Amino acid sequence: MRAFLDLVGRDLRLALRQIADVTLALAFFLIAAALFPLGVGPEPQTLARIAPGVVWVLALLAVLLSLDRLFQQDYEDGSLDLLLLAPAPIWLLVLAKVLAHWITTGLPVLILAPVIAVMLNMPPEGMVALLASLAIGTPVMNLIGAVGAALILGARRAGVLLAVLVLPLYVPVLIFGVSAVDAAVFGFPMRPHLLILGAMLAGALPLAAWAASAALRQASH
Repeated sequence: MRAFLDLVGRDLRLALRQIADVTLALAFFLIAAALFPLGVGPEPQTLARIAPGVVWVLALLAVLLSLDRLFQQDYEDGSLDLLLLAPAPIWLLVLAKVLAHWITTGLPVLILAPVIAVMLNMPPEGMVALLASLAIGTPVMNLIGAVGAALILGARRAGVLLAVLVLPLYVPVLIFGVSAVDAAVFGFPMRPHLLILGAMLAGALPLAAWAASAALRQASH
């Protein structure tokens, strides 16, 4: 546990030193959301209908934009080799870096999501479902992204390759996240959709940690 917390603290300190990289994804989240009313029109009914999907898609893209820095910097400066030689298991390293990445990207997106939802005139009935689905879904996207980020280490055009690898796997998370909000807005139970997202998270925790660990071992050879 101490090694895990030390790794999380290390990545958080590095993220604070490179705050511009952290704010880039959040700036994209806000700016892109502000452009939607200009593109589809200012009608409240139209904005309210598309609001859950818009928030979720922008959250997905904000997470995707920041995935390239999950392992890449450590890989380039040699820190990754030292971390892999540490006595702590590699899967613990992966989970620590994913948690730190979620704190610097997923958590700010979660905080900003209600602001975007209000700006897009989303009904207040869906606010709890939106926050709950993002709280469960964004860690799933970070875990899936960790596998992709580990697989592309050392590859050319890594950003494009990463998007090709992880975007198809994000589709189920996106579908059930938006469905949970739509269900709450229209008076249906949101619990089944949140349970499916929770099952995805429960499955992604061990599987993503194992897959990313294997990819990191391969990249270090």
